[in-house]
Amino acid sequence: MGLIVTLLPLILIFVIFYFLLIRPQQKRMKEHQKFLSELSPGQKVFTNGGIVGRIAKIEGDIVWIEVEKDVQIPVIKGYIAGTFQQ
Repeated sequence: MGLIVTLLPLILIFVIFYFLLIRPQQKRMKEHQKFLSELSPGQKVFTNGGIVGRIAKIEGDIVWIEVEKDVQIPVIKGYIAGTFQQ
């Protein structure tokens, strides 16, 4: 009985951390992975580094972003943060 009373606060802390930190982070990661899988050429996106441009082509994990006319830069797919609406 004393062991259960001793471990109960630790178990409660873990449960609170799971619902407040771990679970929401997993949900955000899943949504971001879904977003990355739905990328298509022509979408206007921005990267974590602040680069804004249109997707020219996708080659596996590399996304070519057109930032100016005839200027394309390669970006790793995971660094695309979201779509850009102006």
